[in-house]
Amino acid sequence: MAGCSSPASAGDNVIVTSPKPQLTLVTVTDEAAFDEPWAMAFLPGSATALITEKAGKLKVWRHGARIREVSGVPPVVYGGQGGFGDVVPAPDYRTSKIIYLSWVEAGRNGTSGAVVGRAKLEFPSGAPPRLRGLRIIWRQAPKVEGQGHFSHRIAFSPDGQYLFVSSGERQRFTPAQSLKVSLGKIVRLNLDGTPAQGNPFADKPGAGPQIWSYGHRNVLGLTFDASGQLWDLEHGPKGGDELNFVKPGKNYGWPLVSNGDNYDGTPIPRHVTRPDLEAPAISWNPVIAPGDLIFYKGTLFPGWKGHAICAGMVSGGLVRVATSGERGEEIERIGLGNRIREVEEGPDGALYVLEDGRGGRLRKLVPAPTGS
Repeated sequence: MAGCSSPASAGDNVIVTSPKPQLTLVTVTDEAAFDEPWAMAFLPGSATALITEKAGKLKVWRHGARIREVSGVPPVVYGGQGGFGDVVPAPDYRTSKIIYLSWVEAGRNGTSGAVVGRAKLEFPSGAPPRLRGLRIIWRQAPKVEGQGHFSHRIAFSPDGQYLFVSSGERQRFTPAQSLKVSLGKIVRLNLDGTPAQGNPFADKPGAGPQIWSYGHRNVLGLTFDASGQLWDLEHGPKGGDELNFVKPGKNYGWPLVSNGDNYDGTPIPRHVTRPDLEAPAISWNPVIAPGDLIFYKGTLFPGWKGHAICAGMVSGGLVRVATSGERGEEIERIGLGNRIREVEEGPDGALYVLEDGRGGRLRKLVPAPTGS
């Protein structure tokens, strides 16, 4: 179906098979260009942003200023979906100046895996910005061969006490259902990377004490809404991209169920066949190929406050979703004519998007003037 007149009730399986038309007129300004940008984060209390480039660079951007490169970044394994990933300021950044980063590191015999590290970001007078004291605090395990489904998105709980990381199933399917490994999971950690107390499987023999939820495929959006609820945005196979209301200890079904099928055409049972597993708030068929996910907090876009804004690569723009409880409704699509990897809300309430790929533009979106 193309959507509902109101968000579906719990238990429904909402599949969007045709996009909603664009309702909001926007003015788009090109701000800069980057080489395969992946993530962006504004530093608290400023209009300065950090931007990662997948091949292994961290850039500092501010409107009207020269783009600067940060030194002291780690070496990354670059190729396929691998490389530099997320960047997020620590909850106490204003005083600590600590930032968290994710990237892909090499293992033995051609294997690799995602990691998360933290470091102090310094802006020395008369010198380029730099990272000091970079330390890896979490590693995806086990490392495997291949260049796909690292996920490695970072989100902090609203109280600033916990670090959440998405860990893709590395195109290995079944590890997503195993509680012995971190592949295909969302993990909850203390800020130093150790497993947080009270995680749902901490007392289960043989299970990973860091695991928060499981049965995930490739989570590229991870964030909290205004009520403090965690959501993820993840890639399905051939069809079945998902927006999920994430709850501790729950199984999100991959690869047992999906609203898409395998790339070789073999069918996968649908979510509706397994009511014991968590169904998505929305799934998309055809896919939107999601990038990042935010919940809009500002007032610049009237009527958008509290809505999920999903970056779409195949869909070539943004998808706006209204959520209610554990379900959602697609409201509209903002077409931008290119693959969108990242979306962030600026301190002024404007939206900033990063195009995917080489020469990917940083673009600023504001509502178009009335009457335009």
